[in-house]
Amino acid sequence: MNIKDIDTIRKDFPILSRKIYDKYPLVYLDNGATTQKPLCVLDAMREEYLNVNANVHRGVHYLSQQATDLHEAARERVRSFINAASIREIVFTRGTTESMNLVASSFTEAYMKEGDEVIISTMEHHSNIVPWQLQAQRKGIVVKVIPMTDDGVLDLDAYKGLFTDRTRLVSVTHVSNVLGTVNPVKEIVGIAHQHGVPCMIDGAQSAPHIKIDVQNMDCDFYAFSGHKMYGPTGIGVLYGKEKFLEEMPPYQGGGEMIGTVSFEKTTFAELPFKFEAGTPDYVATNGLAKAIDYMETIGLDNIEAHERELTGYALEQMQTIPGMRIFGTLNADNRDAVISFLVGDIHHLDMGTLLDRLGIAVRTGHHCAEPLMHRLGIQGTVRASFALYNTKEEIDILVNGIKRVSQMF
Repeated sequence: MNIKDIDTIRKDFPILSRKIYDKYPLVYLDNGATTQKPLCVLDAMREEYLNVNANVHRGVHYLSQQATDLHEAARERVRSFINAASIREIVFTRGTTESMNLVASSFTEAYMKEGDEVIISTMEHHSNIVPWQLQAQRKGIVVKVIPMTDDGVLDLDAYKGLFTDRTRLVSVTHVSNVLGTVNPVKEIVGIAHQHGVPCMIDGAQSAPHIKIDVQNMDCDFYAFSGHKMYGPTGIGVLYGKEKFLEEMPPYQGGGEMIGTVSFEKTTFAELPFKFEAGTPDYVATNGLAKAIDYMETIGLDNIEAHERELTGYALEQMQTIPGMRIFGTLNADNRDAVISFLVGDIHHLDMGTLLDRLGIAVRTGHHCAEPLMHRLGIQGTVRASFALYNTKEEIDILVNGIKRVSQMF
């Protein structure tokens, strides 16, 4: 399959052909929040529930062994997808947020004490801010912030100046969910390593769009979610280098993550199971594996090229709208498939609501990035975010919709 076969690709997503308010064709441009799911993912999950449904790992019976095989095959599929060195480094979570919370809790417990520092950035999602603030309250760690320029680029010179002998971790987003800025994560990781500091990358907005190689990036942790990359909700991944995961304590306790339990003492399971307490969503892991298969059949390079072309076209067309303010760099080569904007004095909620009446689905608000909104001096934006199934025709509908709404004001 090639991204040029866009009509064939769109048929894999039946929801894209529905009418909104029984009138307008759906123009779905809220992919940064979640993507639609192809039939192959839904079919695989339905098939497993119908024919292979049994709890994994602990069962000796046939169905349990089949379900376990599918679940662990999904782990290997994820390992290959991000080029991790070992399946021991692949921990299944409920999503990027849980992955970030896991590291904030367990890494802090293992390596940090009062006064130790973590470095994050101005453009972080709340899931890479709040967990560290909780640790600051509980353990007295210090949160330091990389500033950014007015065009939405991190100030790497300022970043270099934030390190002290108390810095224990850097945790930054790969791609801003508001600005679309693609951060130079390999350079960011390299600078951290020069100071002997490990680095975590929030990959929620990059894994669906960019080919990821964690060994080449040399990050120490990398997190992403299934639902943003054509997979099911409620499943995510934490990649962590084995040397750190071995030393970090479990995030939660319960079944699956134990070696032995007595009332006197508990020992923990080997990696990655030490961090996977309770019954995993083994059907969702299979769905995630099928989503990865789907993306790789099309080709990550093809997806990236298509979305970059869409983004460049959208930036070009949207700048023709009077009063248009686009946040972040206008260079499509350093921007992922996200555009946040305001038009004149029109409130972002009004714009989003009226675009919805035209069948155009966009996101409005602060996008779980309130500190970034404060930096930009605004309360929120309208955000259009693109996926492999979007088209230039849909960009034209968006632009015409914005113009139509603008005329109303």
